[in-house]
Amino acid sequence: MSGQSATKPLVVLAAGGTGGHMFPAQALAAELAERGCRLALVTDRRGDAWQDASGAVETHRIRAGGLAGKSFVARLQSGPELAIGTWQARGLLKRLQPDAVIGFGGYASVPTMMAASFGGYHTAIHEQNAVLGRANRLLASRVECIGTSFEKAEGLPDNGAVRIVHTGMPVRPSVFEVRGRPYPALDSDGPISLLVLGGSQGARVFSDVVPSALALLDEDLRGRLRVAQQCRTEDLERVESFYRDLGIDADLRTFFDDVPDRLTEAHLVVCRSGASTVAEVLVVGRPAIMVPYPHAIDDHQTRNAHAIDEAGAGWLMPEDAFTPAGLAARLDSLFGLPAILEKAASAARDAAAVDAVGRLADMVFTLLPSNGNGDGDGNGGSDSERRAA
Repeated sequence: MSGQSATKPLVVLAAGGTGGHMFPAQALAAELAERGCRLALVTDRRGDAWQDASGAVETHRIRAGGLAGKSFVARLQSGPELAIGTWQARGLLKRLQPDAVIGFGGYASVPTMMAASFGGYHTAIHEQNAVLGRANRLLASRVECIGTSFEKAEGLPDNGAVRIVHTGMPVRPSVFEVRGRPYPALDSDGPISLLVLGGSQGARVFSDVVPSALALLDEDLRGRLRVAQQCRTEDLERVESFYRDLGIDADLRTFFDDVPDRLTEAHLVVCRSGASTVAEVLVVGRPAIMVPYPHAIDDHQTRNAHAIDEAGAGWLMPEDAFTPAGLAARLDSLFGLPAILEKAASAARDAAAVDAVGRLADMVFTLLPSNGNGDGDGNGGSDSERRAA
């Protein structure tokens, strides 16, 4: 390592291996790199989702185990994994000597953040959802700063107000690149683009409900539809056959690697309400029917969707109300009144936190020694003294 590189501040990012945690970490990494920081990522074995072709982000994997929602036996098995992971992270941090450690939730972040807290490193977390996840809730009282995606977030520590920064939810650079594309005109007899996203694993309920709902629409309206839908592998054949029998133009995939472009083409999106999906729909500015995953821990997806509904940027449909008849009625109403869709698209754009990654990076910089606020004064002595503990 050159002397010049060694003088750059090193920031370690700790994130679970799913897109909801990884995407904001990727966005922050790109921003911090632009600002002259060195980066390292600590995740678990699922962290292969991290893509950094430049090689600028060192990636380290440690052991971790989730506890929430598991049986007693599974909790006993996960405990040692967390302990081993914390020991591994402690050794890694002593070797790296980062200037700050930032957690993005998921149980893969817990060992690293615990080791950072015990070791006296400057720490912060970012919460993507409208309610703190179990991992971040465990860590919230231990860190110096808490970044939130929503103005109102549940589960924050009672004494943490001065440490909380509303940053918004960072999105991937590829999403920002298409933000300038206008909402597509919806003519009275022109094609209608419907995008159906089920998250990283797809959603069986969308394969069951959406085709049946479209079958209930007027034949003329059905003929105008252009559907792009994410399906699970086991559902592809039957959904494709259903659409073919209906005469609907449908592009079905298990995974879309061009989501930003597909969002720009969509007149309406039907999707889950995970934090990344919500943020990307808002940044691009497209109206959405959001169907929260009902089994999410702490029901955080419902809280996310409520925030979008209240902003006028979309419509919340609980899964128990997400029936073919209910969805068909909603689609018939919306497609018959393009002005409502256009108004929701505008509200989505207005609700987007377009400077989220900048705000989050600013928060991180308050922890760095070069900023004058991260030198350890008032936190129990100098960095070197605290880390020697």
